Amino acid sequence: MSIGEKVELDRVVMRFGDFTAVDNVSLDIEAGEFFSFLGPSGCGKTTILRLISGFTEPSSGVVRIGGQDMRGIGPNRRPTALIFQNLALFPLMPVWENVAFGLEMRGIAKSRRRERAEELLDLVALRDAADKKVADLSGGQRQRVAIARALAVEPKVMLLDEPLSALDLKLRQHMRAELRAIQRRTGVTFIYITHDQGEALTMSDRIAVMSHGRIEQVARPDVVYNQPATAFAASFVGEANVFRGRVLNVGGGDIELDTAWGRMRARHNGALKQGDRAMLFVRPERSSIADANGTGADGGRLDAKIVDMDFEGNFMNLRLLTQDAQPLQVQLPNDGALAGLGSQERVAVTFAAAAAIALPEGELARQ
Repeated sequence: MSIGEKVELDRVVMRFGDFTAVDNVSLDIEAGEFFSFLGPSGCGKTTILRLISGFTEPSSGVVRIGGQDMRGIGPNRRPTALIFQNLALFPLMPVWENVAFGLEMRGIAKSRRRERAEELLDLVALRDAADKKVADLSGGQRQRVAIARALAVEPKVMLLDEPLSALDLKLRQHMRAELRAIQRRTGVTFIYITHDQGEALTMSDRIAVMSHGRIEQVARPDVVYNQPATAFAASFVGEANVFRGRVLNVGGGDIELDTAWGRMRARHNGALKQGDRAMLFVRPERSSIADANGTGADGGRLDAKIVDMDFEGNFMNLRLLTQDAQPLQVQLPNDGALAGLGSQERVAVTFAAAAAIALPEGELARQ
């Protein structure tokens, strides 16, 4: 059973002078959910975290936690705990005292503080490190100490501001699994801020993709990736080949576009009509290489030249250019069919209509 609380943002706006950092955001984060805000630097995601924690009051709108309006309630009186990017641990203090620091501030007896600290260190698999100095721990161990310290004050909502950004790739990947496991064991509502799509896709129950202070899409990770709602979401989350065109026909399940590379077909979300400007997105792993004289798939076919090939073990990344210099990406599995491909070779790139999605023309993410 979840011990976390529901968090509601109701038409929240945050302005700093003439700059609007958060622009009329409304959404519900369910109790016990692992929810991520994903977006580029400056999109407003950290400001939202500060609004929930109480370090910043909204210019307008309401933040509710567990159904209670948080207006006028400071950070120390909210059922939240915030883990900063720099962790803010005491390097020369024993690990258990770091974990129990919040309990000491509440006047809890030392024996009980030690007992509770050890319970939490068990939870994060660090009981043997209780008497070590924080300075003697690895980066991943420090992350877990910071989580244990935050849990010591029994928050209903855990707020995490890019806590893994300073770690190397292997450790980041390991800590993703650790964080998700801890969240599931505790049932606390986790609200996670990141610009790293891999973190958000791997850990989250749902993701809010943000741009310029607005929410572009809120959905499960697989839905955000496979059924993006906007051009920004499609281009920020994952890689995609992008083709611009005008809508020729709209059917029940698919749509036909007139593009500079011929007619193309794709799925659509009902937001387009005949004559509209549109953008078609197809993921590199949903694209294929056909024989140059082949017929191609029902979505589209483009003649292109391979300009680079990156071998990554289980798959190969191809970068290509069409005759008019349109860049393309194709990711192929290492299934034994790659041996005949070489740099500078001319090939046909094809995709199925079911593998592509057409969306209203909009801003692309600057990768």
